[in-house]
Amino acid sequence: MKDLGKRNVLGVLVDATDREAAVKRVIQSARERRPLACTALAVHGVMTGVEDPVHRYRLNHFDLVTPDGQPVRWALNWLHGAGLEQNTHGSGLMLGVCERAAEEELPVYLYGSTQPVLDRLVASLHRRFPSLVLAAAEPSRFRRTSPAEKRELVARIRGSGAAIVFVGLGCPRQEVFAYEYRDAVGVPTIAVGAAFDYLAGVLREPHPLVRRMGFEWLHRLILEPRRLWKRYTVLNARYLWRLGLQLSGMLRPDARDAEPPHGEILYG
Repeated sequence: MKDLGKRNVLGVLVDATDREAAVKRVIQSARERRPLACTALAVHGVMTGVEDPVHRYRLNHFDLVTPDGQPVRWALNWLHGAGLEQNTHGSGLMLGVCERAAEEELPVYLYGSTQPVLDRLVASLHRRFPSLVLAAAEPSRFRRTSPAEKRELVARIRGSGAAIVFVGLGCPRQEVFAYEYRDAVGVPTIAVGAAFDYLAGVLREPHPLVRRMGFEWLHRLILEPRRLWKRYTVLNARYLWRLGLQLSGMLRPDARDAEPPHGEILYG
């Protein structure tokens, strides 16, 4: 188990942690019914923070940011000597947390995606973890929500008895959600990216070898070329260029160079 704390990757603070340590932190907060904002960031997530100072502020005030995707793990190893042997992607993190939650009877709340995907996800989780307590599963509205709707959602989550909230709204909406709802729901709120689709069987998971080689982005691009071509061609190139500059010392990004949000942007 390894948890070396936060490290600067292009100005975004990412935790040099493995899955076991990340799961332990989430479960401990869930036991204590303590708020915790967590996300698993791949290159797209990191670059969203790099290019938007307001979003960078949000990410740098998360309690836990795990390296989702080998290029982020490589950055931690190359820049900071983290010695991480594996990345901590969203679906792996979700499975690890659900396994422990089932053992400790900690109810989980699923928020995001569509009702058909949630139905398949719930069935999949029950097959994997028969003793897992699902407090509720609620689909996204796919739009911004009002302050009144936020209060209603918070009341539903808190009233359900959930100890952990998983959020699948896509990047960066799910990170905005976790940042803005963390204290209101009062329990770990975890943004897990495409984990809902992967674990529901809607998207095919990449082969472990593909993940180890750092080609999960190519796997996703092949599955969804029209939606993701710009993300993985343009952003990946920008990421590698900036990473090279930081490695060489020509770029010294300051994680404090960020802008606090002015008001809330409520997604649901």
